Formats: sequence, C-alpha cells, structure tokens
Amino acid sequence: MIPEFWSQATRELAHRDPVMAELIRSFAGVTLVSRDEPFTTLIRSIVGQQISVKAADSVWRKMRIAFPELAPEEIISAETAELRACGLSARKVEYLVDLARHFLEGRIHVDRWSMMSDAEIVTELTAVRGIGVWTAEMFLIFNQLRPDIWPVDDIGLQKAVARHYGHGERLSRQQLLECGERWRPWRSVATWYLWRSLDPVPVEY
Repeated sequence: MIPEFWSQATRELAHRDPVMAELIRSFAGVTLVSRDEPFTTLIRSIVGQQISVKAADSVWRKMRIAFPELAPEEIISAETAELRACGLSARKVEYLVDLARHFLEGRIHVDRWSMMSDAEIVTELTAVRGIGVWTAEMFLIFNQLRPDIWPVDDIGLQKAVARHYGHGERLSRQQLLECGERWRPWRSVATWYLWRSLDPVPVEY
C-alpha cells in the first residue's frame, strides 16, 4: 500500500527545500510501501535486532516454515525449543512470547490506532519487551505509514542530515530536532528520502 499523502508531501517538501527537491527528483517513481500486518511486522523487527540482514533473513525463512500463520496463538503455544530451532536467541524468544501475550490479552489496540497519536502508539508498543522507541518509530513509518515521524536516534538519518545540511558534521540531538521542524507535517517522507540518499534500495518491513 502506497501512502495517500505521498504526492502532496513531496510537492510541499520540494517547494520549501531545494535540497529535498533534488532528492525527490533523484528517486522519482519510488515510494514508501507498507505490506505485512502489525503482528508479523513487529515479529520481523524483533527477529532482525542486532544481527546481520543475511542472518535475519535466514531466521525469518525458518519462522515462516515452522509457523505458517505466524499468529499470536502459534507463538504463545510453541515450545521454546521450536522457536530456538529457528535461530532465535533465548532473549528473543522471550520477546516474541511477550509480544504475542500483549496481542492476545488486548494490550495492543490495533483497532484504535487510527484514533491514537504517534506518541500514544509508541507508548503502547514500548511496553512490550524488546521493542524500544526506535523500533516503534520504524513501525509507525513502515507499517502504519504515519506521515510525521522524525527518528532522531536513527544512525542513517543522522548521517544523511550531516551530509546534506551539516557540511559533513554530525548535528547534536537538539539540532536534529530543530532541523526536522522545517519538514513538518511530512517528516516521515523527508526521512525516507534522506535514507535513500545513503542507500538507494528501499528497506521493506
């Protein structure tokens, strides 16, 4: 699914910022796309933490074979050995079980998210073990297609802003927050184009 706001966002960003206008021209025809449903996306985020892309892909393939539906009920009822056999660490098994429990116990309110603020969803998600603010922000950008997320703790974003707006020098956290103000209410879109300037191949979540 492509964000319905993308065309408006790119027009407005290009109009107010010549650097962003050039990035948008450079990557014309490519957009942010959301695919999997929330539970699957969050599982994949946890699986990929602190391991290489290649290793994460291997674990993910095994997970999809072992748990075809990849539903909370499957995860919560699985034996620890079954989950470990997919290549998951003991800690990540605990994280996935806690995530499944949150969904099954109704502590993750997917049906209410459309009425909740970004901050409220981040608070809800970070109550799950293994999900920090960065993971929650990535989820809001890539799964929920929230238009105005500005993940200042993301290393890629920091590098891209330094390259295009800091003459190669990293900005402080406060400077990054101030820099992002120029792109409201489309900071997710600005972030996506800044990432593309470092890695032209879009990440898929």
